[in-house]
Amino acid sequence: MHSEATWVYRLGLRTRFRGLTSRDGVLVRGDAGWGEFAPFWDYDDVAARAWWASAREAADHGWPTPVRDAVPVNVTVPAVDPETARRLVLTSGGCRTAKVKVAEVGQDLGDEVARLEAVRDALGPGGAIRIDVNGRWDLATALQRLPVLDRAAGGLEYVEQPCATVEDLAAVRRALDVPVAADESVRRAEDPLAVARAGGADVLVLKVAPLGGVSACLRLAEQTGLPVVVSSALETSVGLAAGVALAAALPELPYACGLATAQLLADDVVAEPLTPVDGAIRVRAVSPERALLATHAADDELTARWAARVARVVGVAA
Repeated sequence: MHSEATWVYRLGLRTRFRGLTSRDGVLVRGDAGWGEFAPFWDYDDVAARAWWASAREAADHGWPTPVRDAVPVNVTVPAVDPETARRLVLTSGGCRTAKVKVAEVGQDLGDEVARLEAVRDALGPGGAIRIDVNGRWDLATALQRLPVLDRAAGGLEYVEQPCATVEDLAAVRRALDVPVAADESVRRAEDPLAVARAGGADVLVLKVAPLGGVSACLRLAEQTGLPVVVSSALETSVGLAAGVALAAALPELPYACGLATAQLLADDVVAEPLTPVDGAIRVRAVSPERALLATHAADDELTARWAARVARVVGVAA
């Protein structure tokens, strides 16, 4: 599938994330630049259509004019030990907000408390902490654990997707003072507006690729009227550029965005990755380097697998 217009890559991760130790996907080139098609393998072909639309938007049309030249970002802390968590914050490029993963299989509340206390210590006064549950708690667990983790963090900015259902998100909001952000209830829902109508969220987490592109996300944000946090789907800097473009185009951006994830990759396909300086990522165009594409090219088996997937998704889209 490698050609002048497409390239399949595979990159290692510095830390196990979302159960993965590597990341792979397809870079596509068009008249407007480069896009990235990298739906995780648990997305079926129908769900992956949105990722293809996002990649083609970037490659063929480009994005709206930005209203800001830099985007504040959070450091993402996977479900790691306290010392690693502290190091990630201290080497984050000046990020003053941390998003901490919890509800990891094989860990308990004590592990989560220790991780949050380490992050709070590393951030110091004035830093903000948010946690991401990925919908893994039932309602009873959310109501029991959130007050404990709120205290460990010295106050949570919000909890992201504490439960899987919109009804449970609304129940958490009614029962506790910790604000609720919706992620999976937006990007994996048949109706991404349902969570807002049900009063299930204070904040929307928007990921460009799973929602079909920057323009689609801007429409969604306008329809809900809720504040938005733009987050990544663990892409290379080519894909991250779409998230930065969305964050740069939003009329208001009250929260730091989850776009500092290039640091989770062992390498990148661009010479100057989109990483934060003084807690923000500068809005700029990026293009992959031919030498890096060659270095991180997928093997023949993975390349063929992606070629077959693209053919199926394009067929579904048609």
